[in-house]
Amino acid sequence: MLDALGDPTRRAILDTLRRQGPSSVAVLADRVPVSRPAISQHLKVLGLAGLVDHEPQGTRNIYRIDRSGLAEVRDWLDQFWGDALDAFAEHVRRIEGTTETEGTRSTEDRGTRSTEDGGTRSTEDGGGRSTRESEEGR
Repeated sequence: MLDALGDPTRRAILDTLRRQGPSSVAVLADRVPVSRPAISQHLKVLGLAGLVDHEPQGTRNIYRIDRSGLAEVRDWLDQFWGDALDAFAEHVRRIEGTTETEGTRSTEDRGTRSTEDGGTRSTEDGGGRSTRESEEGR
């Protein structure tokens, strides 16, 4: 099935069917820049993959997207999407843990500043005013 979707012309045919609705080979050949025989061959591949079906109308076939075939592709892709979402959630948890740790560290460090002689002094008293120097710094 993925082989059928791997060809850009077949994807263009599916996109045209999605936008235009059920269509004949002639209509698809007007919209997709390949010959009618090439469109027919691509439709055959898409049909064998379960991605399109057709209904005879007089002397021509009308092709449409087979939703059940697309559901199978989606189910397969959803497995990877679930894995990607789980990995992203784990990444976010790690980042949030790092941010919380850094936030705690910067809160603990706030309020002290080194002095030129190696001591420390308080830089805030809660109101942003300088309050005192440590005994080591005097």
